[in-house]
Amino acid sequence: MDKTNQDRTDEKMVAIAKAIGHPARLRILRLLASTPGCIGGDIVEAVGLAQSTVSEHLRILKASGVITGQIDPPRICYSLAPDALAPLAQMIRDLESASRDTDCCVIPSHSLKEDS
Repeated sequence: MDKTNQDRTDEKMVAIAKAIGHPARLRILRLLASTPGCIGGDIVEAVGLAQSTVSEHLRILKASGVITGQIDPPRICYSLAPDALAPLAQMIRDLESASRDTDCCVIPSHSLKEDS
């Protein structure tokens, strides 16, 4: 079965949502967002976690495409890849917009059959 573009987009959004679904990763993303350019070893100090823990969080964020890592010996410089968040951000905006429309309350037809 071939996946549709929507299926692939949904899978990517799920991967991104999982990647950003951890407090330490959110701290890393905020740090990268507030720091122009890319940063390397300063992340460990700023986040306050062990090097190995930060490295694992960075690996997960990088694998999801939310950040990029560029080798600059002897370190790796990380920066945000903001375009990666665009589909997820759009979906959240769509959901927010839909939830504000309170005039569209509809009872699904299958619920009516179950109640009778």
